[in-house]
Amino acid sequence: MTTTSPEAITSPAAGPTPAAASGPAPATAPEATIADARERIDVLDDRIIGLIQERMAVSSVVQRTRIASGGRRVHLSREMEILGRYRDALGKPGTPLAMTLLELCRGRI
Repeated sequence: MTTTSPEAITSPAAGPTPAAASGPAPATAPEATIADARERIDVLDDRIIGLIQERMAVSSVVQRTRIASGGRRVHLSREMEILGRYRDALGKPGTPLAMTLLELCRGRI
C-alpha cells in the first residue's frame, strides 16, 4: 500500500489533481444546500419554541402577580406596545404574529 504525503497532494511539483485538471470544483448540489438550510431552520425553530415557552412562563408570573395585587389579567396599553414593536420590526405580518404570541401567553380575551 502506498501513502501520499499531504505535501505531495498540495505541492505544485506533484502536478494537478484530477479535480484541478477538469476545472473548478463543482458547486454544492442544490439538494445539499437545501438540506443544510433546513437543518439550520429546525435548530432555529427549536430555539424560537423554547423562547416562546420561556415567555409564556414569565407572562404567567406577571399575570398572577398583577391579579394578586388587585389588577387586571390583561394590560391593554402594554399589549399595544408589544404589537407596535413587532409591527415596526417585521412589517405588517408582525402584528398577527404578536397577537398569536400574546394569546399563547395570556390566553384569549
